[in-house]
Parts: sequence; C-alpha cells; structure tokens
Amino acid sequence: MVQIFQRKKVDWQERAKADPMFRYLMVLSIASMAGLQTWRTLFNNFAVDMAHLTGYHVGIIQAVREIPGFLALLAIFVIRYVEEHRLSNISIIILGAGVILTGFFPSFLGLIATTLIMSFGFHYYETTNQSLTLQYFDQKTSPWVFGKLRSIGSASNIVIGLLILALSSYLSYKMMFLGFGLLVVGAGIWGFFQHPTHSRIAVQHKKMILRRKYALYYFLTFMAGARRQIFVAFAVFLLVKKFSYSVQTVTALFVLNNFVNYFLSPIIGKAIIRFGERKILSLEYGSLIFIFIAYAYTDSALIAGVLYVFDHVFFNFSIAIRTYFQKIGKPEDIAPSMAVGFTINHIAAVLIPAIGGLIWISNYKLVFLAAAGLSLISVLAVQWIRIPVIRTLY
Repeated sequence: MVQIFQRKKVDWQERAKADPMFRYLMVLSIASMAGLQTWRTLFNNFAVDMAHLTGYHVGIIQAVREIPGFLALLAIFVIRYVEEHRLSNISIIILGAGVILTGFFPSFLGLIATTLIMSFGFHYYETTNQSLTLQYFDQKTSPWVFGKLRSIGSASNIVIGLLILALSSYLSYKMMFLGFGLLVVGAGIWGFFQHPTHSRIAVQHKKMILRRKYALYYFLTFMAGARRQIFVAFAVFLLVKKFSYSVQTVTALFVLNNFVNYFLSPIIGKAIIRFGERKILSLEYGSLIFIFIAYAYTDSALIAGVLYVFDHVFFNFSIAIRTYFQKIGKPEDIAPSMAVGFTINHIAAVLIPAIGGLIWISNYKLVFLAAAGLSLISVLAVQWIRIPVIRTLY
C-alpha cells in the first residue's frame, strides 16, 4: 500500500517533467536566471571601474531597472499579436541582448539604455513564465513546478557565480558580458524551434482584467512586493553597514542561499500542495514578524547572517500567492491577471526604498519594525483565503 502511494506521488511529478511546457520553461528559466545573475554580479564593478559612475548614478540606474516591472501589464496587449510562449523566448533574447550590449556602453546613459533592454526581457519573461505555469499545470502540480523551476534557477545562479569567479582574472568585462549574453540569446533562439503548447487550455483574455473577487490576491501581491524590497534594499545594507560584512562574506551568503534553495524550493512546492496556501503563507508572514524584529535588535553578525538566510528561504513561500489565484480565478483570466499582479508587485519597488530610506536616516530599527508590522497585516489578510473545490487535469 505504501509503495502504491509512493508511486502515485512520483507519477504526477514524472508527468509534469515529461510535459513539453515544463522542458520549455526549464530551459528558458535557466537562461533568465543566468542572464540576470551575470548582470547583477558584474554591474556594480563595471559601473565603477569602466563607466566611473557614482552611487547617485547607480541608484538612478537601479530605479530605472524597475520600470519594466511597472509596465508588465502591457504584455496583455502584446499577446494579442504574439503567442504567449513565443513572447517568452523573445523576452529571453531581449534579456540576452541587454546583457551583451552592457559591456559595449560603459557610460551613464549607455547603462540606462542597456539596463532597460535587459530588464524588459527579464520582467516580461517572468510574467509569461508565471502565466504559462498556471495555465499548463493543474492545481495539484503547479506549486511543485514553481518550486522546481526556482530550484533550477538557484543552481544556475551558483554556476554563473562560480564561472565569473573563475574567468574574471582572464576575461574583460566586455568579453564576459558578451559570452554569457550569447548563451542566453542562444536559449531564446532554441525556443523558436519548440512547440510546447496544446489546445486543452482556455483561451486567454487579451485585455486588462480587474475583478473584485481578486482583491485579496492583489493585496497579497502588493505586500509581497513590499517584503521583497525590504529584503533587497535594507537586509544586505544592514549586514554591510552595521556588521561590516565584506564582499567575500556577502558572496558566500549568496552561494549558501542558492544552495539551500536548490533543495528546499521543490519541498516548499510540495508543502503548498499538502497543507494549502493559507497555512503556508501564515507560516511565512508569522515567521517574518520575528525575523524583522530580530533584524532590528540583534547585535550579532552571525545571527544577522542566519536571519538573512531564513529571510531568503521564506521568500520562496510567495509561490502560494500565485497558486491561490489559480484556485479562485477563471482560467481565461490567468495571463492578464499575472501581468496586472506583476505591475502591482512593482509599485512597492518605488515606494518602499524611498520611504524606508527616509526612516533609516532617523533610526534603522524603525525600518524593520515597520516591516514586522506589514508582516502582521499580511498574516491577518491570509486568514481570508478561501479555496474552492480543486479542479484537476490529471
């Protein structure tokens, strides 16, 4: 009996892996993460060493990088003319082109232009990636698929980091941007020769969809964006500013995070399937209350590093917000709603760093205590999650 149960558990995973859409998204997700990781790893040093930019310039460029996230909802109109899975591989080509061009334009205006190109590719791929996963995999499978793709992305990040570390002594910035960018473009071109779609999925609306019944999804998406920005903008800054973490130490934390997430992301996906979105998100936000309070008051560099790792792990629980939508939304609303959700998520990209930066000047602890308050609000909000009877393809 146990063997039969275990075989059934394995069967749906094997069916998901055998799906052409899974292979398609897996290859493009590796390319997406490789392109972004290449840019993130090399950008700051390139901006200083080759473009001779100041912190002010870099801040402007980082803000510009979030603009395509705001404009993700324009993908709704693009898929009127381009099939959604084709938009995915076109986005990967654009991402790769942005990475390639970065090395050829070492100037403030040049980096603004190449950053926009790179970011449009990345954000539009992420929008279509989420949408296609929810369309092609049922409610008992999509959480695992999201987790598996994140796991593969983490492995890709580690490999790219190690390759850059090994090659940086031998290759120029231009050659590294060119080499890794060409690999990303190659993956996008590969996508043109793939045909992963089938006719069983619902035809998607080609217009913006806003429904009252999705209000909780919109709110949780915004709060997830706020939580992401606090992590990105202030957690690492705290480690460097207060605890004097070196570049090597921060890099080691990054590698550790990706190593942990490689193993944990699929497990988190399975946990969502077993326990449901409300329990998983309650665990995430409930834990974040204590993590953010600990950020505010710890005086230990070691504890701060451990908090950073746990913070990064809980970030993966946001998969449950997307799978929650899959269970309450109309199948034909998935593509436009993922695009709208991506835009809502990025509203916080402007609000949180600006507001948090002003608060930090007064007292850095208040930033993390405010984040704990936002987490408490999120805990209360997820208690309103109600899941209807599951529809399944398998």
